[in-house]
Amino acid sequence: MAFGQLGPLAPVAGFGTGTVTLLGLLPPLCMGLFAPLATPVRRRLGEERGLFWASVLLLAGAVVRVLGLPGLFVGTVIVSIATATVNVLVPVFVRSRFEHRRVGVMMGVYALSMGAGSALVAALMVPVWQASGHSWQAAMGLAVIPSALAAVAVAPQLRAPAAAVRPGTPPTGPRPRPSGPSVPATTAGRPGGVLRTGLAWSLVAYFGFQTLLFYTTLAWLPAILVDAGVAGTTAGTMQSLFIVGVAVGGFVLPVLAAARADQRPHLVGIVLVCATGYVGLLAAPGSVPALWSLLLGAGLGGGQAVAGVLYVKRGRDHEHVAALSAAAQTGGYLIAATGPLTASVLRTATGTWQAPLLTFLGVLALSLVTSLRAGHDRP
Repeated sequence: MAFGQLGPLAPVAGFGTGTVTLLGLLPPLCMGLFAPLATPVRRRLGEERGLFWASVLLLAGAVVRVLGLPGLFVGTVIVSIATATVNVLVPVFVRSRFEHRRVGVMMGVYALSMGAGSALVAALMVPVWQASGHSWQAAMGLAVIPSALAAVAVAPQLRAPAAAVRPGTPPTGPRPRPSGPSVPATTAGRPGGVLRTGLAWSLVAYFGFQTLLFYTTLAWLPAILVDAGVAGTTAGTMQSLFIVGVAVGGFVLPVLAAARADQRPHLVGIVLVCATGYVGLLAAPGSVPALWSLLLGAGLGGGQAVAGVLYVKRGRDHEHVAALSAAAQTGGYLIAATGPLTASVLRTATGTWQAPLLTFLGVLALSLVTSLRAGHDRP
């Protein structure tokens, strides 16, 4: 929720290009660097306690973000570490707690709740900034509320058995029917081990390219619209619509994708929806910005959420799901970290957003090609 706050504020609060670029780069960079920590956290604490303490860390980061500009940077790093842990643990938690046929619904609910909360916070950013006498700290402080609610909501999970999850030890909870390829037991629990397979590299590339586009668009969409002649406050509203699209796509796509063994048609659909949004920004950015924002949100939000379904569907067991999730998010977020800075450099070098947007379309094509192995249910 915290990462969507900057976009609506940037056009009106006077954040410089360097600040926007760095705050757009930090989340994927930190999530890539710290995603591997989720594996020892899970083995030491289990999914339930891991999720609770990650939510506490998320709340702490949201508080630190309001402590001036240095706090904004430090708090963003803390929030990113917590988010990395949550993103790795949630697919494993869903796999262990719910029947296989309900995986898509539960991953969709997770994405919907994230997107809806982010959209609400983003929509309130400019009004709170105006009502507080143009204080960006007050606006950023809104993220503390949903972060606290998340910590309270996950606290009942502490009643789960305290046994830690060790390699080779079956996790508690129902065992759904395995889906997808089997892998040797020696590699199932190690993110580095699964990287010996083409499946894992396909997941890394798919998640990396999709996440690059997501965080770059999240950081720069308002600036793209402002440069096209859209008013700053309107551009902030479009950012909120983008996040609404993220919530809708994040719910619908996992439900549809989990109902099939083969997810390749859904991956193609994601690329087509995103491509329509980027072409719209290229050809007529100021004409119907709400449509382009919603399309991009739905496509990119769906692309992010479907990744969780792919981990669960392709994983042999809980350990393998955790390893695939950690490996894909480690490599994927590091790929994504190059996006906001690259877009800024291209914009500065060319003076327009055409070169970055054309680059986004090229990344979409790469995403489609590299994702086909991850979307295909084969040994």
